[in-house]
Amino acid sequence: MTNSISYDHFPGDPFKQLQPVDETKGAAEVLKWAYDSFGDSIVYACSFGAEGIVLVDLISKVKENARVVFLDTGVHFKETYELIDKVKEKYPKLQIEMKKPSLTIDEQSEKYGPALWERNPNQCCYLRKVKPLEEVLTGVPAWISGLRREQSPIRSKTDFINKDDRFKSLKVCPLIHWTWDDVWSYIRLNGLPYNELHDQGYPSIGCQPCTFPTGSLEDSREGRWSGFDKTECGLHGRE
Repeated sequence: MTNSISYDHFPGDPFKQLQPVDETKGAAEVLKWAYDSFGDSIVYACSFGAEGIVLVDLISKVKENARVVFLDTGVHFKETYELIDKVKEKYPKLQIEMKKPSLTIDEQSEKYGPALWERNPNQCCYLRKVKPLEEVLTGVPAWISGLRREQSPIRSKTDFINKDDRFKSLKVCPLIHWTWDDVWSYIRLNGLPYNELHDQGYPSIGCQPCTFPTGSLEDSREGRWSGFDKTECGLHGRE
């Protein structure tokens, strides 16, 4: 295992000049570098969306027993949990951890009032997603995310390897050059399981109370936090 860069010593994305021509648009090369560099220490924080399924499959080809963490907020769709069961069956050697918040939904309601997501979704996201990921990434040198540049203006500047000041770690984003069509072509070509809600007009799937169908499978985050000026949960930059 070699580790030439870190959060404290980050000269920049070593793949900055890479112009990938392979079928994975650089993802396979970046993942191999990541696991060669950080070994068992790197964590993949997976939401099990369409991009997540692609990355699970690509990661399994590089490190079949990789650590995968799902932020189990307790308010995900049943279809999401059903998909995770299918992934566990297909990739039995992956170490999939269901990371729960310190507060149950009832405890959160007692402390902050019921349905916090309806009044202050940023605080709810912090309690149920950001804080748990902080706990997971404490002392972790690098983590993997499925961000793609075309997803939103916030994500358009994402590099393959990023200095993540939010979690004091390196954030590895292998899919930055992938389009929405690329994601689905890979899923269908490889016969991968995916969340059935995608077939019901949900392009981006998060917690049930804050995720709504847009009526199409076009790449969009419009169905997240409807009625709020919010498109990110806080894991990828400060809101």
